[in-house]
Amino acid sequence: MSSQDIPEENLPAEQDHAHGAVGIADEENPFADPGLPPHEHRIQDVDERAARRSERMVALLFTVSMLATIAFIVSYLVIPNDKSIFVFPIGHLSAMNFALGLTLGVALFCIGAGAVHWARTLMSDVEVADDRHPIEASPEVRAKVHADFREGAKESALGRRKLIRNTMFGALALVPLSGVMLLGGLGPAPGSKLRHTMWTKGKRLVNMNTNEPLRPEDVAVGSLTFAMPDGLEEHDEDFQTEIAKAALMIVRLQPGNIKDKRELDWSHQGIVAFSKICTHVGCPISLYEQQTHHVLCPCHQSTFDLSDGARVIFGPAGHALPQLRIGVDSEGYLQALGDFEEPVGPAFWERG
Repeated sequence: MSSQDIPEENLPAEQDHAHGAVGIADEENPFADPGLPPHEHRIQDVDERAARRSERMVALLFTVSMLATIAFIVSYLVIPNDKSIFVFPIGHLSAMNFALGLTLGVALFCIGAGAVHWARTLMSDVEVADDRHPIEASPEVRAKVHADFREGAKESALGRRKLIRNTMFGALALVPLSGVMLLGGLGPAPGSKLRHTMWTKGKRLVNMNTNEPLRPEDVAVGSLTFAMPDGLEEHDEDFQTEIAKAALMIVRLQPGNIKDKRELDWSHQGIVAFSKICTHVGCPISLYEQQTHHVLCPCHQSTFDLSDGARVIFGPAGHALPQLRIGVDSEGYLQALGDFEEPVGPAFWERG
């Protein structure tokens, strides 16, 4: 329906906006300004029933956005992580990922579509031409900006179209909850898991190369042996997680060469057990110099003195290697007498 088909009394009053001066082409100005064409009124401008239909459509889109956001939250809480579905023609997908992507996409699309439909059907579409003005904001310009803002707010009908306003606010308020829910995807809180390893009192030390429990006579003076807790197998699902905390270096020193009293008390016949995980960034330590009793991390050259509590003597590591207190059980096998008393690796050192 065009403005020619509408009785003049139903047409809204023309606003007093400058449409630019119409120029006349001549020799000096061959490209004259043709001006703006006559404004064509939309059906919503002249028919309140059509405006109401547009209002309900915008409100419907915002309401669908709210429902999609709620569905996003429910999907995140209800759908199992390991559930999969078949979607033609893509194939098998994670049910949770598919549901989250679909619902969040619908929520965002409906907000955008509602805003576009609102602007195209209910907000003022009168074209306004304005002359350029100096960049400085004079009092007159500021007054005009404020007046334009008030006029724009009035033309948006935000105050009069309460149904649109309320559903829009609801949709915009709920969508951020999707991002809040995604924070749960970072995984469960670690709690105290990173502070503890598989080492407990009575747990035997197993040679990582032979998978056999270690006896004191298996460790020669000057040798370096790697050990892990008894019961930890390479085919275990959590093997990598546990070995990254529980891997040990076993070194046998002459008791008289041990400078640190606690290290001597926690050893057995000169056999000391230290964490194999560097306290800098968690690299496995594997280079041992038996004359100096130093071990070197191959990643960033942090060097530790195993005869003096594994303190740092060179490199970026900030803490000594944690020591495991060891002894022998009734059958003569080396065993742990508890867990490490300090955190293993580079994490959580400054926590209480």
